[in-house]
Amino acid sequence: MPIECHQGPVLAGSATLATMGALVLYLREPGSYGKHSQSVSSGVPLLPARVAWFLQELPSFLVPVGMLAWQPRSLFGQPGNVLLGLFSAHYFHRTFIYSLLTRGRPFPVMLFLRAIVFCIGNGFLQAYYLIYCAEYPKEWYTDVRFSLGVFLFILGMGINIHSDYLLRQLRKPGEVIYKIPQGGLFTYVSGANFLGEIIEWMGYALATWSLPAFAFAFFSLCFLGVQAFYHHRFYLKMFKDYPKSRRALIPFIF
Repeated sequence: MPIECHQGPVLAGSATLATMGALVLYLREPGSYGKHSQSVSSGVPLLPARVAWFLQELPSFLVPVGMLAWQPRSLFGQPGNVLLGLFSAHYFHRTFIYSLLTRGRPFPVMLFLRAIVFCIGNGFLQAYYLIYCAEYPKEWYTDVRFSLGVFLFILGMGINIHSDYLLRQLRKPGEVIYKIPQGGLFTYVSGANFLGEIIEWMGYALATWSLPAFAFAFFSLCFLGVQAFYHHRFYLKMFKDYPKSRRALIPFIF
């Protein structure tokens, strides 16, 4: 029996994402991992960074791919599935490549558990809408929203991956010291990796033109924007010679 689209879960999930983003912006507290894990009590259980990133990002890949594979008929070539493929491509990289390369600090278990719940819920929401609810005209592939959105997604993903690469090159294996990031968009902002991911999800929202995608893009902007702000402040406090012209997230502005 085919699954029908029900707008209730879509609206509820989108509202939850938007509310979470607004709450993060209101509280203005950084996620307690990486540079900001120093504020975590020594009694907090921790996981190795590679294990934590792999396991927490995995649902965002497996849930959409599993829902696509569950379909009894071929959905190849339909706009919704192509767009869901972009979402899955991001999380394929985060799960199977980024997590194995990262040299981050140990990850708090409670934050890890919250991340898993988020990734399951968001992965299901994006997949459910694009598979069962989205209706795109045949001309969607030539629509400017699709073309510009996919371009921004690929651009943002490229910036994100390149920025993560530059960050990894700052340390030799086993080092735990911090250095000033150089090159790429780090010339202009402290959170180049965050900016890249924000551009990604804005492009995804534009290309899908859907409420769940816009809600996720808003959450990403709020969460990653706050992280970028605190990263910038961290660098300014740690390095007296930190470039004064460099901004937190938006070149020349913020």
